Amino acid sequence: MLIRTEVPADILTIDALLRHTFDTEAEADLVMTLRENGHMTLSLVACNDEGEVVGHIFFSPVTVSGQDLGWQGLAPLVVKAEYRGQGIGQTLMRESAEILAELGYPVVVVLGDHSYYRKGGYVTAAEHGLRCTWPVPEEAFMVQELLPSTLSGHHGLVEYSAPFSALPA
Repeated sequence: MLIRTEVPADILTIDALLRHTFDTEAEADLVMTLRENGHMTLSLVACNDEGEVVGHIFFSPVTVSGQDLGWQGLAPLVVKAEYRGQGIGQTLMRESAEILAELGYPVVVVLGDHSYYRKGGYVTAAEHGLRCTWPVPEEAFMVQELLPSTLSGHHGLVEYSAPFSALPA
């Protein structure tokens, strides 16, 4: 399994993977809009031994109480159905966390399955006084500190960029 940065030739393949995996086209449209509007911080793909893209993880900036602190939102993370359960998603999270930290991005937030993301090092954001724009279960909004001591002193509303408002509730 090879994890690498997205290249332009991957864009349509990623789009097809997102459209095939999710119930609606909203996630695929979101990623394309974020990419086109310059809101992509990091996009990694996982490739099998034949070079086929079988997984994808995407990060874009978020603000905290209206401030740009360099924090990132993970959305989406996807693995092709026949490759799930092999640790590809966790590997994508681990590799992206290392890259983001090396680039100086201090914190990542995610909205998703608590038990899955906890395995990737995320904790409930509410434990740090952070809340999400949307009315979601408290345990679904999570945070991971990539650079030490960057979560302390920051609390409030975490807001994703405008294209996220187009997602279905």
